[in-house]
Amino acid sequence: MNDRYVEVSSKSWGGRLIEAIKGVLVGLLLFLASFPLLWWNESRAAQTAKSLEEGQTNVVAVKADLINPSNEGKLVHLSALATTTEVLQDNAFGVTAPALRLLRNVEMYQWVEDKKTETKKKLGGGEEKVTTYDYEKKWKDSVVKSSEFKVPAGHSNPSSMPYSEFDVVTRTGMIGGFHLPEEVIKKLTKLDPYPLDARAPAKLPANLVGKVRTFEGGYFVGADPASPQVGDLRISYKTVSPHVISLVARQVGNSFTPYKAEAGDEVLLVESGTKDAKAMFQSAQEANTMLTWVLRAVGYLMMAIGLMLILRPLVIVADFIPMIGNLAGLSASLFALVAAFPLSTLVIAIAWISVRPLIGIAVLAATLLGFAAMGLIGVKAWKKRHRARVAA
Repeated sequence: MNDRYVEVSSKSWGGRLIEAIKGVLVGLLLFLASFPLLWWNESRAAQTAKSLEEGQTNVVAVKADLINPSNEGKLVHLSALATTTEVLQDNAFGVTAPALRLLRNVEMYQWVEDKKTETKKKLGGGEEKVTTYDYEKKWKDSVVKSSEFKVPAGHSNPSSMPYSEFDVVTRTGMIGGFHLPEEVIKKLTKLDPYPLDARAPAKLPANLVGKVRTFEGGYFVGADPASPQVGDLRISYKTVSPHVISLVARQVGNSFTPYKAEAGDEVLLVESGTKDAKAMFQSAQEANTMLTWVLRAVGYLMMAIGLMLILRPLVIVADFIPMIGNLAGLSASLFALVAAFPLSTLVIAIAWISVRPLIGIAVLAATLLGFAAMGLIGVKAWKKRHRARVAA
């Protein structure tokens, strides 16, 4: 079931201009915040890369079934079967699993609001907004605050969930003769569905008997799983089962802790399957590179959006005539996107000079050449327009 509410609102040219002027402060904050973000990201990336290089140089291959005291405090690598003798329990629902980790996921059937807005400019700089609110019932794993809906009446959700997510890790995890700490097990991403069978309800606590039933491999809390109502719950489980894992960590006694590299980062690498140390460090370097580019993109977009907001009042002034305003808006956006690129690259280059001078200088040189090329293109375009005006 879903329903819709449509709201039409108008804003005058003056109101839009005042709003845009207020947005200049937000734009300035975004623009200025992008610089430390980009700088920090490059410093973080370089530190992580150096720490991983240091780890790869110092790592020692060991056998899981032999604890060698001479490796105490060293960074070691091993691959073996991770096991446990413990049966994990979720006492709230009587679920048990012989696993390294047991996770309960809880979803509640709720109203959700989907908001879409279309904006139309009017002659004289005004603006008309048509906002559509669609309401639909969906399964969600967190509480949706219906009090914040545009139309809360008739779309009320419970204010809390009677049950939350549950996560328990074995205390008896082993890999050969070594004990597996919780920190290592929680890094394992090989989560398998753990379907409940028809016998599961027999293990339910007395207070849930008759209120909970199995459905699609999990539990359903409500009257009819085929026709759920707002507030009904859907509960499912996943486990990390015993399997072969590969580990790079600091050996401490018969267990492991993260290895503190001189470069500053802690090294603790865990993967499912048999992986040699070289492959694990390569994967970690690739993940570091990916995160670096993601944060670079975030910093660049923060800078570009900040510039757009700073220029927004000029666009609103031009919007008095919609056609001119559209052209001004496009020009401002292009300027912001183009200007943010060399500026963000400049910050990245200067940051790299402090950690890896040769790379930083190369990036800085390329950035300055880009600035020079942009300036040359601008001068040529100005001269061309000037000659055209003289000829006219």
